[in-house]
Amino acid sequence: MAAPQLTELRVREVTIKLHRAGRGPTVLFLHGAGGVPQWLPFFDALAEHYELLVPEHPGFGGSDDPQWIHSMPDLAMFYLDLIEEVGLDRIHLIGNSLGGWLAAEILIRDRARFRSLIQLAPAGIRIKGVPCGDNFIWGPEEAVRNLYHDQFFADRVLALQSTEEQVDLMVRNRFTVAKLGWQPRWFNPDLEKWLHRIKLPSLILWGDNDKIMPPANAALWQERLPDARLVMLNACGHLPHVEQAPAVARHVHEFLEGVAS
Repeated sequence: MAAPQLTELRVREVTIKLHRAGRGPTVLFLHGAGGVPQWLPFFDALAEHYELLVPEHPGFGGSDDPQWIHSMPDLAMFYLDLIEEVGLDRIHLIGNSLGGWLAAEILIRDRARFRSLIQLAPAGIRIKGVPCGDNFIWGPEEAVRNLYHDQFFADRVLALQSTEEQVDLMVRNRFTVAKLGWQPRWFNPDLEKWLHRIKLPSLILWGDNDKIMPPANAALWQERLPDARLVMLNACGHLPHVEQAPAVARHVHEFLEGVAS
């Protein structure tokens, strides 16, 4: 498979980095709090069948950080401007964690250019009395280990020696995450009441050992989205597309094939 291309898009005087690969129906992947540190095997699996677009959100990675984006609703409106200016249509939207929250914020505002929604352990709503994991107060190693059920993945990440540039990017990402998700922690109190507007076929995938977004939230998402199916993944943490990439890619492909039929 050809290597992914890294390009730039400029919208409203904001330049963002965009990773893209593959051909076919458009799949837009919205990343979580960790940004896009590397091209994943999951992305390669999707790019075998689809045109995959993976942007780095404003304030993350190599993208600009405009002062006027200071909330998730702002970020959602930015993406609606981007999608309109680029001329994207019939988009299959995938979001993980913060990216899943962002996907919902986009779709409650305007779903006209979208064909389906896939949520991978999204933030954004909560069950009262069931707190999410507070990665803002965890130490660096604890934060990494709590991402995964299988500690092989955590060990591999922790063994990496980060360059000075990578450390700077991680700090930059963390500042943006705090701006978007600090208060209230990882949710928008007004989001849940508008999820009925997302009248699209939806798939929710959630690890049963997610230490960041409580697995109990999965049923609430399924209840609030008008047309959603739920798949719980055994022995899986917060990043199912990393920890169980082949299974998640299969579920996603089968779902999208069903949407297209």
